[in-house]
Amino acid sequence: MFLQQQFSADPELMVVGVAHNGLEAIAETERLAPNVITMDIDMPQMNGLDATRRIMETRPTPIIILSGVLDTAEVVSSFRAMEAGAVAALPKPRGAGHPDHEREVGALIRTVKLMSEIKMVRRWPLPKKEGGALPTTEAVLLKMPTRPRVVAIGASTGGPVVIRDILTGLGKEYSLPVMIVQHMAAGFIRGFAEWLALSAGMPVHIATQSEMLIPGHAYIAPDGYHLLADTGNRIRLSDDAPENGLRPAVSALFRSVANIYGNSAIGVLLTGMGRDGVDELLLMKEKGALTIVQDQASSVIYGMPAEAVKLGAALYTLPPGRIAAMLAAAGRQPNLQT
Repeated sequence: MFLQQQFSADPELMVVGVAHNGLEAIAETERLAPNVITMDIDMPQMNGLDATRRIMETRPTPIIILSGVLDTAEVVSSFRAMEAGAVAALPKPRGAGHPDHEREVGALIRTVKLMSEIKMVRRWPLPKKEGGALPTTEAVLLKMPTRPRVVAIGASTGGPVVIRDILTGLGKEYSLPVMIVQHMAAGFIRGFAEWLALSAGMPVHIATQSEMLIPGHAYIAPDGYHLLADTGNRIRLSDDAPENGLRPAVSALFRSVANIYGNSAIGVLLTGMGRDGVDELLLMKEKGALTIVQDQASSVIYGMPAEAVKLGAALYTLPPGRIAAMLAAAGRQPNLQT
């Protein structure tokens, strides 16, 4: 088996079992208790989506979804598996001889090693619509010098479901545009946008050059381009060099939002590994923006948020439902200070 050979060639990995369909995957997970599972979507007897859901109900285990065909329908199914508890989605590596073979195998092996360290995969229910005002302490601290004009969100591993939950909590009548950088394997962005639009009930777009930001719409960075705020409430896409090894990078988005919107912006840094966006979230805070990070208990990987907390870049550390409630309250605010 191709993947078994690739994993076995790495001295740090051990393949403890192979399943040929979803039912076998459930049984082998119960019998072997692996540290991590790679899961196809398209399998006989039971597909990967249903198998993921069953495994997360009976023996929660980090699951990486592998897509052999990057058509929109299969990619959307991958994100539905993430709704069920899978932690990442990647394209299945192509065979030896393909120019991307080594890169794709390397990315998969790195992801397997990283996900194998997660001791418990957390799932969040869809956020309930928050009624009324935020608690008094938050309502007081929430006051901003000017009414916010844009929300910028950055996320990595574990981010798609959290972003879905936040957008669901905001709803399609939300008064601010939302700009999003989600670290993701190439080829998954279109399916991510379609899944978000179906799941969250908010119009979701893959950002285009010079596009006008519309309140109540979400804009996702496309493959291979930095997503930037520009003058006149417009989007700018850039193919400048990667930052933190990434393009799109959260750092580029946050820096542009800090420079264009200053104290009338909100920055949100979610679950993920590394430091992408951490320094730039501090820049947003220094310019008077409202800055929020996801809390440790709800993060699949408490990396980027933890670094932001250490740096003092976050005004608030909250779970996804409370982030949505705070963004909703901020969007309702008039100019409270002059």
